[in-house]
Amino acid sequence: MKALASWAVLSALALGGLAFVLFGKTNARQVFLPGKTSDGHYQIESACESCHGDPFAPASSLQSACERCHGHELEAAHDSHPLAKFSDPRNAQRTKQLDARRCVTCHREHWPEGTSSMGLTLPADYCHQCHSDVGRVRKSHANLDFSSCASTGCHRFHDNRATYEDALVAHAGEPDLLANAVLPAITASATTPTPVPSSDAPSSDAAASDAAASDAAASEPRASVATALPPLSAAERDAPLGHALPDAELEAWAASAHARARVNCNGCHAPSGAWTNSVSFEACGACHASEKAGWMSGRHGMRAGLGLPAMTTELSRTPMQPGAPHEALSCNSCHSAHGFDRQTAAVRACQGCHGDAHSQAYAGSPHARAWAAEQNGSAPAGSGVSCATCHLPRVHTEDGRARAQHNQNDNLRPRDKMIRSVCENCHGLRFSIDALADPRLVENNFSAPPHAHIPSIDWALARAQTPRSTRP
Repeated sequence: MKALASWAVLSALALGGLAFVLFGKTNARQVFLPGKTSDGHYQIESACESCHGDPFAPASSLQSACERCHGHELEAAHDSHPLAKFSDPRNAQRTKQLDARRCVTCHREHWPEGTSSMGLTLPADYCHQCHSDVGRVRKSHANLDFSSCASTGCHRFHDNRATYEDALVAHAGEPDLLANAVLPAITASATTPTPVPSSDAPSSDAAASDAAASDAAASEPRASVATALPPLSAAERDAPLGHALPDAELEAWAASAHARARVNCNGCHAPSGAWTNSVSFEACGACHASEKAGWMSGRHGMRAGLGLPAMTTELSRTPMQPGAPHEALSCNSCHSAHGFDRQTAAVRACQGCHGDAHSQAYAGSPHARAWAAEQNGSAPAGSGVSCATCHLPRVHTEDGRARAQHNQNDNLRPRDKMIRSVCENCHGLRFSIDALADPRLVENNFSAPPHAHIPSIDWALARAQTPRSTRP
């Protein structure tokens, strides 16, 4: 009986440990991984349920998980391979060859030896399945290898707007550097709420923050707010006794967009009435919802978005600076705690952590010189190029605003997605395609002209001059 009792106890402990590993969000789960996770998902590999649901969920739940995180990208895309094309009965034979109705057809996980860039797990010549006759239809393509279809400046499966023929033809004559090479300015909301004046009550600025400070740190304060009420001064701070700031930090806040929008200490530190010294990204997101959503979709914030411990530099698979800070990433990792200086966040914060060749070559690049000229006032606003210019690009919202996309990976999937949101603000399309297609140029941060030429525009122009009646 003793042996049986001991066996029962040991079995219970073993089952309890297994349940803790399977259902608890812990790195111990990684011992059960069937293979190394891709670079896009490795941060969340211990949150198995984020993709697989519960352990007994059907395989179809994977598709729902993919769409939950990436569906908005497909909805925003002008896709030449929509779901309807593969659901059409007339394409049933093609769907047998490439069932693109399911993400995992092309993007399997836990298969490192078969995974290439972009998490693709199909052979690089998969386009041949449907386009085997392209060499006959397009004489320019007659001698091309199908593995080159997705090269920069050519085609991509999802959202290939930058390389549609009409776009190539329309932008064919643009110079390398446009005459008005400036970024669109970040703008405030079209509607301007009335700010609530500061008071000693902890809840006053909590109520005002959502109404008066939306995008205060991410954009310039609204002009009508600035004229309706004066900015808060350092003397008007409403932090409780015992929470005094050093003078430099206090002055930084008083000069910030938060103070100009009359967001006082309690607005961030006591949004629910109880004071906290640390401000969470959820608190920032109460006013900066779009920025929070973008941040949680990128590699900086995706772990926090799933309730996992926040990302740290030592978890990164890309090179980091040896002395980079190891604290958990949050909004304050890039935006200083009280000044919220966008200039610091745009370059210095990035350079402080990222140690890859591309990042470290920025300081000697023409982009950095343009940024320095804008900062010292010798060049117009918007003419400088910081790290954030390319990796947190300006995007337009439905209400007509221009804001910074805080998912720093969004326009790198694939890299020529950057052309429309970034490069074409300053450069012609031909130059942009050639530059992004040159791996040496990308590594040295575009410090020289492109070495190679991609003939996409040349082919499109030649085809445009061919009468439609004579085209195959």
